[in-house]
Amino acid sequence: MESLDFFWEWLREHPTAETLLKYLAWLVVVVVLIVYLRRLIRRKVTDSDTRYKSQKAVEVFGYLLLLLITVSYFTGNIKDIALAVGLFTAGITITLQELILSIAGSVYIFLVKVYKPGDRIEINKIKGDVIDIDSMYTTMMEIGEWVSSDNYSGRIVKLSNAFVFRGPVYNYSRDFPFIWDEFDLPIRYGSDVDLAKKIVTGVASTELSAFVRESHEQWKSVVGRYYTEDAVVEPSLAITLTDNWIRFNLRYIVDYKRRRLTKDLLSQRILQEVEKTGGKVQLASATVEIVRIPVLEMDGKNGTDTRGQEGNEQKKQPGPT
Repeated sequence: MESLDFFWEWLREHPTAETLLKYLAWLVVVVVLIVYLRRLIRRKVTDSDTRYKSQKAVEVFGYLLLLLITVSYFTGNIKDIALAVGLFTAGITITLQELILSIAGSVYIFLVKVYKPGDRIEINKIKGDVIDIDSMYTTMMEIGEWVSSDNYSGRIVKLSNAFVFRGPVYNYSRDFPFIWDEFDLPIRYGSDVDLAKKIVTGVASTELSAFVRESHEQWKSVVGRYYTEDAVVEPSLAITLTDNWIRFNLRYIVDYKRRRLTKDLLSQRILQEVEKTGGKVQLASATVEIVRIPVLEMDGKNGTDTRGQEGNEQKKQPGPT
């Protein structure tokens, strides 16, 4: 008890230390409250989108409360918050400019809705699905690199939010969650071209009808919101003659998350229909055609070309006298 009385007496004699301890105590209370609320939301809220937004709201509110407590304790007057924040910002702008840009970037991302968790984006030459956005970093599940098509590489990338100010942000899913894709189909010369066209367009129309129907409605909202022309979302086929084959180029619209699966499905269905034609339509491949091979008559004894020798002997024979 004597030691405790001595401690309280020492605090009364040192008001600065007392203020500091009270400030630290408030910090601990606020941090514990934030952690508790986040865990409570994680257990009670089942919807992932609501749970994520609620946790972020608690986090932002906690930061603001900590800032308010800090300013009130060290300025002595809450009315001086604007002045204190201004002086603080001016003092650390140069040394912490990356931090400031990251925080400003997070505010910009949320206010302007550049992207949100669940969107597929490409920023700073990194492509992936956004899985988290905090006050400093955007966390992405990477796509591509050594993996072909739009498959996950398995790497989780943390990218500073400051990059939203340093270059373009490509969003695959905002406003219009569809993309145009295409692939080439080589058809051999001599095939029934009309039948081949019927096969490709028929398979595309059947397999892509759901995407076409949904994208029609989505594109109307895009045209109403932005200055852009109406687009053709139905599958289209273009034919080009090349040195080796007839190139069928199929262009179609697809959900941005089902690009690889759709291309695989179209390829299999077209191949099945081509095989049913009994050779009327044939797929081409890179081949080399030899037009003519020169015939050489070789002398079995010395391996020389006898045609040349006979020609020379004929030239040496004297003509009629």
